[in-house]
Amino acid sequence: MLKNYQAGTFFDEMVDQLGNPKPHYESFYQLIRQISNDELREKHETAQLSFLRQGITFTVYNDAGGTERTMPFDFVPIIITNEQWMKIERGMQQRMEALNLFLDDIYHEQEIVKDGIIPEDLITDNPNYYKKQVSGLEIPLKNHIFLAGIDLIRDENGEYRVLEDNLRNPSGMSYVFQNRYVMRQVYPELFFQHSIRTLEHQFKDLHGALISHAPTNRTGQPCAVLLTPGMYNSAYYDHVFLAQQMGIELVEGRDLVVKDDIVYMKTIRGLKQVDIIYRRIDDDFLDPEAFRPDSALGVSGLLRAYRKGNVAILNGIGNGVADDKAMYAYVPDMIRYYLNEEPIIKNVETYFLRDPEQLDYVLDHLEELVIKNVGASGGYDMLIGPHSTEEERSVFRRKIIETPSQYIAQPTIKLSRAPAYQKGEFYPCHVDLRVFVMNGTESHVLPGGLSRVALKKGSLVVNSSQGGGGKDTWVLAEGGMNHA
Repeated sequence: MLKNYQAGTFFDEMVDQLGNPKPHYESFYQLIRQISNDELREKHETAQLSFLRQGITFTVYNDAGGTERTMPFDFVPIIITNEQWMKIERGMQQRMEALNLFLDDIYHEQEIVKDGIIPEDLITDNPNYYKKQVSGLEIPLKNHIFLAGIDLIRDENGEYRVLEDNLRNPSGMSYVFQNRYVMRQVYPELFFQHSIRTLEHQFKDLHGALISHAPTNRTGQPCAVLLTPGMYNSAYYDHVFLAQQMGIELVEGRDLVVKDDIVYMKTIRGLKQVDIIYRRIDDDFLDPEAFRPDSALGVSGLLRAYRKGNVAILNGIGNGVADDKAMYAYVPDMIRYYLNEEPIIKNVETYFLRDPEQLDYVLDHLEELVIKNVGASGGYDMLIGPHSTEEERSVFRRKIIETPSQYIAQPTIKLSRAPAYQKGEFYPCHVDLRVFVMNGTESHVLPGGLSRVALKKGSLVVNSSQGGGGKDTWVLAEGGMNHA
């Protein structure tokens, strides 16, 4: 079945230009060839059912209301060699260190602005810059980013590049573990033939990173909770899974109360003090006293407790100023400025439309570029030039001319591809990789991450809300026996 599979003009994860498997895929390639078509179909069905049975769904919101879906799973894994992974790991830790120093700087001295590296209005005009609420705060470990999800792609030369940083509430970590679980259950004969870095102890590391943020004035065992907006949130499965695996309580705003600037959780035995809140609620809804007065999801007085140093809130408030698409273009400068190093993993080339020269270039080349709204996510308000109509381009041309600083442009990168098995055949699909970085007293990168795949033929959008699916990600161990 793989005979007719061709890499085409793109960089392919599994095969070279002649259609031969790359060395690190060789044994996987040979194993698939021994499985009959009927057996593959059957396994594919079993894998999808496994997700359904475990209730692994997310909600897609559209005009007709919300619909629950399972994330389609594809069994051809993304396999990353140990050597490649070590470079990714170093690159992610470097990036996190610089971004965290940047967040600490702009809520304190703003040296990077004074030194002319980043234009001040990019920070002050950003709706996610919470100067009033966060300025001057001393937070545990000076760490604003407890968990980050960094999206990587590979270009036509197979070079990894950072596509975007998610420093607010990155979701999808639960899928990494579920993809692995399904792979082990449904495809054991493929899985156990490889020596793969394990995911086994990752929750111990995540829990350790979480607990290391306990306020300094707390003695005894700190109490941590995960604050969710509730079951109607599209990532609710993620919240439940992470709370369970870390062994912490899953709470909603109504389960918490603030008294004398201390946060308590209501329990059947009375109130229990809470020291660390891993929140999956956006800044705006955290505390009706300090942000939106109409928020029913948050906890009144939470910010007072935070400012007094009586509770840690993770990820930090106001992180959104560092991960929007306009600030993204400056991350390489942050790395040079704060760490005096060159970026290990580069950005995708980005055009800034507030610069008149770049703006002119972009308006003349709309059909070749990807245009993104700096505030949008999930693949919304985006123009993919080569796939667009004349009409769509003129709509975007108007939008860009009206508010140039609201958009950035990037070349249409020939995203790398990998085989996907859907509807009884293998065909090439575009992939990206979300890498999760946990930060506490030290920084730790989850080995592998969430490989997302654009399952619609020819599509470039890997987002699950727009028809994308997931794959297991294998990081090959340095020799030795399989221990996954």
